[in-house]
Amino acid sequence: MRKLLLLIGILVISASTVFAAKIPEDVRGYIEQNIPNAEIRFDGVIIFPSNTLYLPLYPSLFSDIKSLSVKKTYPKGLSLAQEPDIVIFNNDFVLMKVLTDNSGKRSVLHLAEPPVEVRTALLPQDMLVPSGLIIPENIKGIIGNLKIDTKGEDIIRVNNEDTFEDFIKESIPVHQKLISELADKTVFVTTNYSKNIQVVEPATSTPSYSLAQKSIPIDVKAVADGKFLIVTSYDRPFIDIVSVADSRFIKQISLGSNPEQVLIDEDADKAYITSPSASTIFVLDLKTMLLTQKIKINGYCEHIFLAEDKLFYVDKLRNEIWAIEIKDDYRLRDIGKFPNISALAFADNKLFIASRTKSRIAVIDYDTLGLTNEFTTVNKPVSMLLYGKTLYVLGSQNNEIQVINTEDGSIKDTIKLGTGGFSGSLSRVSGTDLAVVTDVKNNYYSILNLPSGKILKTYELSIPVKDVIIADKVRLFE
Repeated sequence: MRKLLLLIGILVISASTVFAAKIPEDVRGYIEQNIPNAEIRFDGVIIFPSNTLYLPLYPSLFSDIKSLSVKKTYPKGLSLAQEPDIVIFNNDFVLMKVLTDNSGKRSVLHLAEPPVEVRTALLPQDMLVPSGLIIPENIKGIIGNLKIDTKGEDIIRVNNEDTFEDFIKESIPVHQKLISELADKTVFVTTNYSKNIQVVEPATSTPSYSLAQKSIPIDVKAVADGKFLIVTSYDRPFIDIVSVADSRFIKQISLGSNPEQVLIDEDADKAYITSPSASTIFVLDLKTMLLTQKIKINGYCEHIFLAEDKLFYVDKLRNEIWAIEIKDDYRLRDIGKFPNISALAFADNKLFIASRTKSRIAVIDYDTLGLTNEFTTVNKPVSMLLYGKTLYVLGSQNNEIQVINTEDGSIKDTIKLGTGGFSGSLSRVSGTDLAVVTDVKNNYYSILNLPSGKILKTYELSIPVKDVIIADKVRLFE
């Protein structure tokens, strides 16, 4: 008899994790009220819609106030919307504007006699300082132990003319029609031949530039409307956080074991990151970019996915499926063993299990664990994506997608991709009703409209393809 409902050990990550800057709530509220579209980054940097950067300075002791207001600005008398060089609040919290001269050098306002609120304050000690920032000598005390790169040596952007990768230098650009659905998107491409993440404009076939990594990426996910990339890489016990706007590693989180798959829960602002060798799933808070939990599980996990309030994964050493019931004390449930599992999906309390070698899908009732249906599907199914009552199943061998009604198991349609290669993955484009389908042999990616079940456009890439990630376009810091 199968094991039922085993309690998982949940370990809260130690409070010794590096402090993440927290803007005081009254200051945050003031900024959001006066600059509604301002971004307050998790490390404390404040970015206005104009791409103006402000650095927060924390007083050694906050003044006791009844309500927050601006006490002083430089130049005098400006509102926050007018972007003064320095803003001093009546609780002694300070915002300092990053200034850029005609040659691209960055600094803050130099005053012969800096106000005491500036001289005695401190920058967040885990903040990613804008590259090349120069701090005037008479306020160098605000740095503390913070590392400041004054030469831009930590920039990971690699221009095509500077790359060592032959497959980019030898590629011939192909310009293709841009569909409206991708007008404000950026395409990130990983390959099995390079450590770099290639950054591609959707209507072109060659990268605009690349983001250099420490090792070949295993998984890359875009979060915060495309502002950051969460990256796991081979033989690295770290989660790397890349800031797209300034092409830099903004944070590196040490795990003690090698992470692999990254699963994003947008509703909860969390990322679940697997570490199969440690039989662990780490939970990352996307607002603070701090680890909040590590969940000990059974087996060597792969194919993790989230459905409703459950996490499902496969122990690839035993071909065994497990469910983690998130809202029920993280209880673990053994679903059973199935041959050659390649993908999972969940709808209407039914688990759909695809077998790659058998080209079949089994349907299991979650409550009883009984088999309710089983049917033949596309040859070599490698991925499944659920949209409402429709299940899309990607077959790698014949480059086709089967469209299944989950209510009665009937086949509604079969979509021919026509790329002639080998289909690799089918994944949802965050925040849209689109999905991206990759051809890893002929280096194509196709855009699938999920409501209509129609392929909108297939794009050619002149570089090798492993994964394609499509995210909102982010304004870059030049």
